Amino acid sequence: QVQLVESGGGSVQAGGSLRLSCASSSNTYNIYCMGWFRRAPGKEREGVATITSGGRSVYADHVKGRFTISKDNNKNSLYLEMNSLKPEDTAMYYCAAAWAGACYSDSRDFEFWGQGTQLTVSS
Repeated sequence: QVQLVESGGGSVQAGGSLRLSCASSSNTYNIYCMGWFRRAPGKEREGVATITSGGRSVYADHVKGRFTISKDNNKNSLYLEMNSLKPEDTAMYYCAAAWAGACYSDSRDFEFWGQGTQLTVSS
């Protein structure tokens, strides 16, 4: 069982930056895949970025060049650095983890989820 706790959400203006953190109860070195997903009001959950234990990262087209996913195995933490934020980035952001799978944007591959942290971007 892996417990995940997100933090770092808040309110920012368009063009601003923010970093989300996700603390894992398990050693992140051993977790094959971790990722960030988001759900905006009235929309389905969508993948944002994923990273494998080997460091391969994949980004959704709408965040490429603006967001960076990273992991610190010494701190058992996952991060999402977000720059050039847009109002359409407003959503609840979730951290997720999986022991196996393709490690792309399919949320069905992820067994463990955090409670989420809210990001609001104002124009």
